[in-house]
Amino acid sequence: MENPVAPSNVINPAVEALSFDGALINEASPSAISPVSFAQIPCVVQLALLQAEVESLLVNPWVDHVNKQDYSGGWDVLPLRCQRQYLDAHPILQGFSIADGEDWENLPVMAQCPELQNLFNQLQCPIKAARLMRLKAGAAIKPHRDHELSMEFGEARLHVPIHTSDAVSFLVEHKLIPMRAGELWYFNADQIHEVYNRGSEDRINVVIDCVVNDWLRQKISSSVAHG
Repeated sequence: MENPVAPSNVINPAVEALSFDGALINEASPSAISPVSFAQIPCVVQLALLQAEVESLLVNPWVDHVNKQDYSGGWDVLPLRCQRQYLDAHPILQGFSIADGEDWENLPVMAQCPELQNLFNQLQCPIKAARLMRLKAGAAIKPHRDHELSMEFGEARLHVPIHTSDAVSFLVEHKLIPMRAGELWYFNADQIHEVYNRGSEDRINVVIDCVVNDWLRQKISSSVAHG
């Protein structure tokens, strides 16, 4: 808002890509903290089941991403979770109305998605918006930033690639995130990021916005310290 490279191409991605002193982040001013660019968070995913589940949702109505100036080619969204007031609204409001608020609920489509529910249940932090995001073959998300959307500002954006390939590149501050299918990653959306799908197949990620709490801080800091 992305992706894998062979392990031999990344000797130590956390050390190379992240600026962080290993201590838990506290409530100090964001300017006093060296920001984390990205970090992998442990999770257990049954990838084949999750992929089949997502493939069954391709018949649902996906909506084009509204920030058309930020991408070229095809980039669309299937909302999974939204603010309660938009449960019966148009998918555009469900997918892109992600302002502050505490009343977030799964959309009815989640009732047929036990593997996605299992993924969400592993996150021991409050979940806000969630959606599937498809970057079509040949498409690109242009360099941009999402202002104050990072752990240092109290909100974290997480990605799990569902369908991806080595032809997909997700860069944060010109550093490649070595995402592979079925892995859970945090990335700092407040930093400049860009994504390129140079492959022949669509890339689909599940994207989750969370409230940062002590559990999530510890998972991210642990990843950085041991990366």
